[in-house]
Amino acid sequence: MTPLARLARLYGVATSYRPSPDRTVEVPGAAVVAALAALGVDAGTPDAARRALAVRERELRERLLPPTVVCWGGRPPAVLDGLPDGTRLRIVTEQGETRASAEQLPPGVHTLEVSTPDGRTAKAHLIAAPARLPAPPARSYGVLVQLYSLLSRRSWGMGDLGDLTELTAWAGRALGAGFVQINPLHAAVPGAPTDPSPYRPSSRRFPDPVHLRVEDVPEFPYIEDRAALRALLERAARLRESVLDKGDLIDRDAVWELKRAALELVHAVPLGPGRRAAYADFLAEEGQALEDHATWCALAEVHGPDWQNWPVPLRDPRSAETARARAELMDRVDFHSRLAWLTDAQLATAQRTARDAGMAVGLIHDLAVGVHPGGADAWAQQRHLAAGMSTGAPPDAFNARGQDWGLPPWRPDRLAASGYAPFRRLLRALLRHAGALRVDHVMGLFRLWWVPQGQPPTEGTYVRYDAEAMLAVLVLEASRAGALVIGEDLGTVEPGVREALHERGVLGTSVLWFERDWEGTGRPLPPERWRADCLATATTHDLPPTAARLTGEHIELRDRLDLLARPLDQERAAAAVDTGEWLALLSRLGLLKGVSGGVSAVSEEREVQAVHRFLLRTPARLIGVWLPDAVGDRRPQNLPGTWDEYPNWRLPIAGAEGRPMTLEQLAASPRLHALVDVVRGRNGGRSG
Repeated sequence: MTPLARLARLYGVATSYRPSPDRTVEVPGAAVVAALAALGVDAGTPDAARRALAVRERELRERLLPPTVVCWGGRPPAVLDGLPDGTRLRIVTEQGETRASAEQLPPGVHTLEVSTPDGRTAKAHLIAAPARLPAPPARSYGVLVQLYSLLSRRSWGMGDLGDLTELTAWAGRALGAGFVQINPLHAAVPGAPTDPSPYRPSSRRFPDPVHLRVEDVPEFPYIEDRAALRALLERAARLRESVLDKGDLIDRDAVWELKRAALELVHAVPLGPGRRAAYADFLAEEGQALEDHATWCALAEVHGPDWQNWPVPLRDPRSAETARARAELMDRVDFHSRLAWLTDAQLATAQRTARDAGMAVGLIHDLAVGVHPGGADAWAQQRHLAAGMSTGAPPDAFNARGQDWGLPPWRPDRLAASGYAPFRRLLRALLRHAGALRVDHVMGLFRLWWVPQGQPPTEGTYVRYDAEAMLAVLVLEASRAGALVIGEDLGTVEPGVREALHERGVLGTSVLWFERDWEGTGRPLPPERWRADCLATATTHDLPPTAARLTGEHIELRDRLDLLARPLDQERAAAAVDTGEWLALLSRLGLLKGVSGGVSAVSEEREVQAVHRFLLRTPARLIGVWLPDAVGDRRPQNLPGTWDEYPNWRLPIAGAEGRPMTLEQLAASPRLHALVDVVRGRNGGRSG
């Protein structure tokens, strides 16, 4: 093994990877050198690599403790077994106690100090987490929806937190749903136009105020400029009608222009004593993180939305120049802080409403993989992010060119040195008003594909994280919040990942069309062979709705956009075989009774019902219904591989004929209620 390869291994940087059990791919040496450089290690020449290797080996040889250690379920960390006899421990717990033993530690992030008989000392963060998250209390079903796509007759052109609150109340009380899963509500990067994807945000730490129901803000009735407010409300009505009645796309920028103007009017209303006290409490609780976020928002108004293009002194959030700019822009900093407070309050109302409506879980929030490199989190947390790197995916069967998501990855070394503080704070914020958290690309807790800036995704490499510590933080914060965790573990998953997640009580994600006997016949997996610890669904926001897959319309769409990897006839034939095998299994199980041949609307609707009856036959603890499936919508919300060619993240929910549907129309839809009867076991289904 070369010095570069040995050095890379000590830092968790891969020099090769296995996309399948029978194939090994060597990664370019330049990618390894670039990844090490992003970790602060110079390996640019053979001599530099040898020097860095000697330093790293000496460091590891002399180190008593890693920066962060983990104990599960109150058991002492395994790393203590390797310390010299007679080593003394001193543990200062998060609760303020001092202990001399690591036995039965309370959950928390503690400080561990050790001293050996020969006078050496070391200090580390000690994460004490419950051994496992509890399973859901009982099987339940719920709905999955992209919030922006769910418009009511009170929306301002896209779904908002008022719509979410109404949805949870209705779904819980009228439909018996146990949860509502939504897309990430992270704050977007402002722009012209704004990137509509909820998975490339400015901040994962704070929600986007574009989701506010402005009329529900307590200060709204006291706005003084009534003429300006009336004009805004009239424009909002026209914007809503353009989407719902004229079939226009959701225009997030136009919505935000109106809401921002209205919120400026709200901000001019003085807070009453009780409200001011509540706001002060919020500011104190959020502290530096909120100050950084609001400062970035204020600076972005002056210098543009990419901090990397700001004047050099302002690129450092801790510089004296930034402090002076913050003071000069204090009113704008307060405005953006106030928006974060208002949005947090409406999120709390939505989750409280879900629980009051009888939901066992409530809201399931979504955590994106990373953040935009020019956004607020990348500015405030740049010390913890790998400069010059982007996360993505290597080439695979679905994308021969690989993927570059444009998201700077965490630096594993800096995370460990901080006791995973940024990750802990992020999870705590997201779980505050959640019954569960979906973690997108949960495999990223174990390793991420790093792509050097300016290089194609094929020229990247995997960098490994301390998965035990990442999982311990996730389990600790979820247990404190009394929440479930659902890992999105679709696609290529390295051996051992699903087993490690299962051991800690993290649920997986199982999508019907992907559940096949891949190690045997390749045929659809019978329901009894599905895993129990998962959220089982028929589709996702990145996949065709069920009606489109059953009819083959997803192939026609991809053909129109020139996305097919094979000739159209071959793709049609392959899709027909895939769908036919699933329908044959549904028929053998007696789930297609009453379904006639052909592609009539009636047979299609019953086939969709049969698909969900199948999900009920599995042992899955959670069953998810993609809300557009319930009304026959045929359009995916996102079509990977497209940008301007397809209106990703801008489509309102529509019925089978393509006409947008309001929340009020959804609530009255016979097709939706028929499908709900199935998943509730009232129409030939079985609740398990």
